[in-house]
Amino acid sequence: MQLSLADERFLVLAPTGRDAVLTCTLLSKNGLDCQVCHSIEELCERVREEGVATLLLAEETLTRSALSQLQGMLNQQGSWSDLPILVFTGENGLARSRAATTLGALGNVTFLDRPVRPVTMVSAARAALRARHRQYAARAELIRQDRALRVRDEFLAMLGHELRNPLSAIAMAITAMGESDAREVRILRRQSEHLTRLVDDLLDVSRVTTGKAVLQTRTLDLVELVSGCLQALQGSARDHGLALALDAPSSPILVDGDPVRLEQAVANLVTNAVKYTPRGGHIDVRVEAVAGEALVRIQDDGVGIDGEMLGRVFELFAQAEGSLARASGGMGIGLTLVRSLVEQHGGRVEAASPGLGKGSTFTIRLPICEGAVVSIESASPPSLHAGADRGRDVLVIEDNADSREMLVSLLERDGYQVYEAGDGPEGIEQAIARRPRALLIDIGLPGVDGYQVAKTIRAALGADVFMVALTGYGQPDDKARALAAGFDVHFTKPVDLKAIKLLLNQVEARPLAQ
Repeated sequence: MQLSLADERFLVLAPTGRDAVLTCTLLSKNGLDCQVCHSIEELCERVREEGVATLLLAEETLTRSALSQLQGMLNQQGSWSDLPILVFTGENGLARSRAATTLGALGNVTFLDRPVRPVTMVSAARAALRARHRQYAARAELIRQDRALRVRDEFLAMLGHELRNPLSAIAMAITAMGESDAREVRILRRQSEHLTRLVDDLLDVSRVTTGKAVLQTRTLDLVELVSGCLQALQGSARDHGLALALDAPSSPILVDGDPVRLEQAVANLVTNAVKYTPRGGHIDVRVEAVAGEALVRIQDDGVGIDGEMLGRVFELFAQAEGSLARASGGMGIGLTLVRSLVEQHGGRVEAASPGLGKGSTFTIRLPICEGAVVSIESASPPSLHAGADRGRDVLVIEDNADSREMLVSLLERDGYQVYEAGDGPEGIEQAIARRPRALLIDIGLPGVDGYQVAKTIRAALGADVFMVALTGYGQPDDKARALAAGFDVHFTKPVDLKAIKLLLNQVEARPLAQ
């Protein structure tokens, strides 16, 4: 543990220079670094700017103003800090009472009655320094943990990027097979979706459990949200031979929440039920309002949860011994993610099960938003004027040859005139020469990255081009950086081809910038 000189230093504030100098002389003779401050303002500023081991204060200095400044300074200390303060008192107990009342609840205050014997002062100072060293150890551990979390997040972001690149190519290749119902195609489609969910969960659990996920909240209808979520999961339930049913009121149940995150929580629970319910089973989802709370209850007649496991089911990487989790492709992070997302919305999630082989019930509880009005957004985009002839010209800048080939092929199949480039400089050259209406640009390009490519093209072509960032990096900071670089939209791989086509159709219909 590396300490600075200030971390070992004592600061003294006394009403006369002689008292302060004598105190510093005594401590210095005993190997303790001590310096005099001439005002409470100087003392507080040095603590903020440099740090300190212990404060030694004469009671005469503790005026109301001084106590207020000390209180403000102590409130600014880190969570690890409990700054030792030694207060030298006299026969008059008024200042001591005032200091004890104000500082006692905020700082680590020790009162020493004057006259103080030298051995007592030195012993008290050394005891305070030992206590401060223990706090420094806690500070070092917090720094170490914070550094480890940053390294983990950077590793997960890189891992997600590297996994999403091949996943994107696989997903587009499956899309190119069309709507075939062949068994092999269904298996490929299902497993690629499963891999995508695993990657998303791996990255999301890091952000959500550390409080880095930013919620985009609005008033929404929980009934509508759950209904839409189940519609998307019906196909998966049918593939597993399961009956997925919804029981919900016809009137809306309003909550304040991030629709994407709440749907993610519900989808994770329903997907778990699908995973652990044998063929021929049932999954019943109920939405209701009870005693000021909005409830989403997911009940299945699947494998159930052992009583010993029930209390740990929401812990990170928690899995029962001998469970089907590994065989089903789980990593034990989905339920942790659900709990964190729900708690960020001011709610809670509960798990119940009569035992193994008797099914499970998971219940999400959210505060109801009383008396709110839901803003209904039109599902269809506003009508737009027809664009120019080059509205169907698209340039794909992607260094992964498989991803580039599949994306070009699928867009050409839909009638687009598609050009391609394998790196940043080539992409910039083609963009300026061809002036396409839309560009799909990978961020992790060799030589010149996608951010610089977007800045260069935007500077050369202005608002006439519509640029879409395609990247394996999907954290909020990545999206903000893409928009700042000049991109219009940020898509996280694997690419949703339907979303890209819808976006390109809207771009095609827009009038060119004047």
